[in-house]
Amino acid sequence: MDEGGSVSHRNGAHKRPRLEDVAARVGVSTASVSLVLRGVAGPSERTRQRVLKAAADLGYQVDRTASTLASRRSRLLGVMVDIHSPFHAELVEHLHTAAEEVGYDLVLSTLTRTRDEQTAVDTLLAFRSEALILLGPTAAADTLSALDNKAPVIAVGRRIADAGLDVVRTADDDGVGQIVDHLVGLGHREIVYVDGGKGVIATDRRRGYRTAMRRHGLGECIRVLGGDNTEAAGERAARHLLDGDALPTAVVAFNDQCAIGVLAALSRAGISVPGQVSVAGYDDDTLSRLSCFNLTTVSQGALEQARHAVTAAVERLDQDRTEPREVVLAPHLVVRGTTAAPA
Repeated sequence: MDEGGSVSHRNGAHKRPRLEDVAARVGVSTASVSLVLRGVAGPSERTRQRVLKAAADLGYQVDRTASTLASRRSRLLGVMVDIHSPFHAELVEHLHTAAEEVGYDLVLSTLTRTRDEQTAVDTLLAFRSEALILLGPTAAADTLSALDNKAPVIAVGRRIADAGLDVVRTADDDGVGQIVDHLVGLGHREIVYVDGGKGVIATDRRRGYRTAMRRHGLGECIRVLGGDNTEAAGERAARHLLDGDALPTAVVAFNDQCAIGVLAALSRAGISVPGQVSVAGYDDDTLSRLSCFNLTTVSQGALEQARHAVTAAVERLDQDRTEPREVVLAPHLVVRGTTAAPA
């Protein structure tokens, strides 16, 4: 063994310390070491301290693969996440905390511009995920229902009608409606919406905008611009508005990333926000809270969504719940510095 505690072998190579190496260092059985490292009662406090010190000195780490194979359960929750979404990143952080509190861990599989949902899900299943928490899935309802037959599926952030699986989401149409209510209350009438493209989430938010505008008697002012969930889409929409005859007094974007794109394009054109144009987003992600943006937005309650999602998974895995359940959380408006009364 070298001075750093790693295990040396005859050929001079250093290999990862094993359970047997910790046991040999302390002079106890491997069974006792296993009990200590798993936090199981039995070994004395003196033995426990010696084992923990030896494991730390040797740099020993538990082999999760071996332990899960031995137990026939992985206790892993698979999470599909869009690598480009700050809101998804925040959800994952809360999911980790909620999972650890109930003795589970997470496996993450990412969506990218070249990696689709099917590939991401296949990876999660290959790592023996016991349940799948899918953030903002776009797959058809019947596809998700079929997947639920392989492992419990919890869809987060998206309405799924009659799919027979668990859903945790906020009322997106109401959230966008709250933004329109806020802007109308400030005196705005020319309120443009930058759309989120295809998909159920985009549909619900677009409907919320249209419904709220009509509720305030502003049906003739409805204007929807094509977009998606990226900063680039917001910039394109803002440039389109800048090329027009007159700017609206307010812009509502599909999400915070899109709204930040709107802010960037308006800033480059010398348009003051909120002095000339008010801007609002949706998600209340970490970027929206930065002082350089200070974006008015809608919070989806990332912490609450994460806790409900993990609870749903545990109920399916450990409490024999079979009936699907939908949890719909109420979004709430977060007013910051990008909205004000029209000039």
